[in-house]
Amino acid sequence: MERECLAWQARSAAHRLAFERCTDTWQDVAGLTLSAYAAATRLPAPGKPGARCSSRRAALTSALLASIAMFAWRPWAHEQVFETGIGEQRVVLLADGTRMTLNTATSVRVSLMNSRRMVSLQHGEALFEVAKDPGRPFVVQVADANVVATGTSFLVRSALDGPVNTDAFGVTLIEGQVIVQRAGSLALSSLTSPVVMAPGERLRVARREGGQNGAASRLRLDRPEVSQLVAWKRGEVVFGDVPLLDAVAEMNRYSKMPIELEDPESLSALRVSGVFKTGDGTAFARALARLHGLTVRERGTAVVLALKLPVGR
Repeated sequence: MERECLAWQARSAAHRLAFERCTDTWQDVAGLTLSAYAAATRLPAPGKPGARCSSRRAALTSALLASIAMFAWRPWAHEQVFETGIGEQRVVLLADGTRMTLNTATSVRVSLMNSRRMVSLQHGEALFEVAKDPGRPFVVQVADANVVATGTSFLVRSALDGPVNTDAFGVTLIEGQVIVQRAGSLALSSLTSPVVMAPGERLRVARREGGQNGAASRLRLDRPEVSQLVAWKRGEVVFGDVPLLDAVAEMNRYSKMPIELEDPESLSALRVSGVFKTGDGTAFARALARLHGLTVRERGTAVVLALKLPVGR
């Protein structure tokens, strides 16, 4: 029935417009039922002129309304999934005019509905340049939060699949306004009350640890250099005096040949600054080795960084 309904819509613009109007009525009028809709058609009595044609129209109406019910009760019917692999970026133009730029190893689910536009960031990072539509808020679901906008530009990153000591998610507002608020009852982060962001701000939300909202579970607002945060769009990663361990974790997002640290604790005090090419972990490791006097070697499918052993050992 659903396939037939879609084929019927494809036959003409008038069919599609009729379906949209019927769908809007179905969603907007509380308590509307098939029987009430059929009663409104006022079919002629059997045997009277027009009865056969009216019956066919009624059958088509019922079929269409059943299809509408399927679409209304199954919001995932129009979902689309967009993904990128490791080291890959992708630009997607949605039907509403919104532009999504997906960073490495990212997966999103998109559902554009009459009342709102929903995107679920499963993992990874994406830049959203939202088409203005005040009547349909644009909502990005990440971790346990909703990022709500109407027409704006912002960056969202999920960190739930990263190291345990990382944040749950981060949001950077480039222009416009967004509200970040809790969604549902599942508590994955320390977000408890809505946060209204201003352009240029970055919100980083820590993971919720042990069911407690203690010092380790916190929100951090800062104003970073936005051009550095979106440097991945031009194939670069920019570090400004960040811990070496964080820099390595960031570079590993873009490489199928990750960097491994032989003794992470001994390297934890080292810091990194500079501009590096995404996807070239070996060159990055060699640069770190020159900078900090480390050793580099390949071990299977990984590049290993370690401290140099003293002479004679």
